[in-house]
Amino acid sequence: MSELQDISQHIEERLSSLHRMLELSAVELPQRKKLTQELATLEKLLEEFEKCVGRQKEQLEQLKELEELFQKNVQDVQHLEENIPAHMPRKTKGPASRGEPLKSQKETADVQPAQPEHVKRTTRIVVREVEVITVPEFESIPSYMKGRVSYHQLNVAVQSINAALSAKYKILHQGAKTLSNQTRKLQQRFKSEETKETKGQFFVVEDDIREFTQMKTDKRFQGILNMLRHCQRLRELRGGKVTRYLLL
Repeated sequence: MSELQDISQHIEERLSSLHRMLELSAVELPQRKKLTQELATLEKLLEEFEKCVGRQKEQLEQLKELEELFQKNVQDVQHLEENIPAHMPRKTKGPASRGEPLKSQKETADVQPAQPEHVKRTTRIVVREVEVITVPEFESIPSYMKGRVSYHQLNVAVQSINAALSAKYKILHQGAKTLSNQTRKLQQRFKSEETKETKGQFFVVEDDIREFTQMKTDKRFQGILNMLRHCQRLRELRGGKVTRYLLL
């Protein structure tokens, strides 16, 4: 805009000068030559003014395009925010909330109450989970393998397998005295299905899926397992009339 203002100011000055020359041209002949020069200068200024206006129009069109693109991006972000899949992992807060200063180890030790020596410390068992399938991974699965299973349905199956894993290993690591008759039988089955190859590994079998989830272990389920093997999430281990699905 400053460029247009400068040119406009020059044009006004030239027009004012021309006006004075026209008033004097009838009396003083030498002023006619000066008048011709001023007209030529004014013509150049007008040409420059037109070019400047053209550049401003181009910039305005570019700004309009940028504004439309920005509005589209805002709408896309809002759509993504409103339609986050339920299976997507969420951020969890750390031990200290935002804005709360972290305490040093010395300060923490000062405020912790002394524990009796006879209290047994329990070790928390961390159960691995099947990672959700990403969109690029889902698109890499051959069409004949996917069938009618959608991206969302595949990850819902992943959630069900993780639920079965969590429930199974919670029972597996419980003390025998804390188990009911039913859970004791389940624990015995879990142990009987373990082999040397599964030592230190996490796995489920179809009975676990039926026991702890609502998912049917039908032909469609077998297709889902094929997709998870394709995406390097699971591998099969057969033996003793049992098929184990081990996490990779």
